[in-house]
Amino acid sequence: MVRRSRMTFRLERERTQRFGGPIAGVDEAGRGPWAGPVVAAAVVLDPDNIPEGIADSKTLSAAARERLYRDITVSAQVGIAIADADRIDRDNILEATLWAMAAAVSQLPTAPSLTLVDGNRCPPLAGAAEVIIRGDAICLSIAAASIIAKVTRDRLMCAFAQSWPAYGFERHKGYGTRAHAEALARYGVTPLHRRSFKPVRTLLAGGGIAAADVAELAPADRDEAGPPA
Repeated sequence: MVRRSRMTFRLERERTQRFGGPIAGVDEAGRGPWAGPVVAAAVVLDPDNIPEGIADSKTLSAAARERLYRDITVSAQVGIAIADADRIDRDNILEATLWAMAAAVSQLPTAPSLTLVDGNRCPPLAGAAEVIIRGDAICLSIAAASIIAKVTRDRLMCAFAQSWPAYGFERHKGYGTRAHAEALARYGVTPLHRRSFKPVRTLLAGGGIAAADVAELAPADRDEAGPPA
């Protein structure tokens, strides 16, 4: 059952009194999957026109996320950045995620006076920033960013499924499900796959994917868990 949001704009209003405005929220989607990019979004909400129902993207249905994506992009300032698998393999998933967060903030039409960042690591930003653990559950601006990032990434994975239909990207979005592992074993690694992630790395080395690395179903978006070790 979808949990109703009890979040308010109080945190942003308090920070505006201290830092001025605007205040941005930043979040990402796609840290954990074996394939596809990590996507970051930055959102500056209009205090007088906040869409109803904003919540942590993991608590929302796909239909609700799509509706809120439309509402947020119409009413708020939005920046989006994408770190592809090549960048993830070159820099590691943490650095690629931090890069994408900073790039998303740079895409905002107006530079924020303060950026509220989901998690416990701050990306390299020019202005002031504050990290908030589980920020997507308590901060409206971060929750809005989580929705933008999640919907953007899901749409990308559905588009990739048209080019690689055998892998089921439209269903598991690149996460390490049983169906994904079976497709990898049968068809091999695509350019979308993160070669630095253990299951893909092991497969390329001639080994098999360990059962412990495989989930029966893809999580809604368990990005805080990070990649397989």
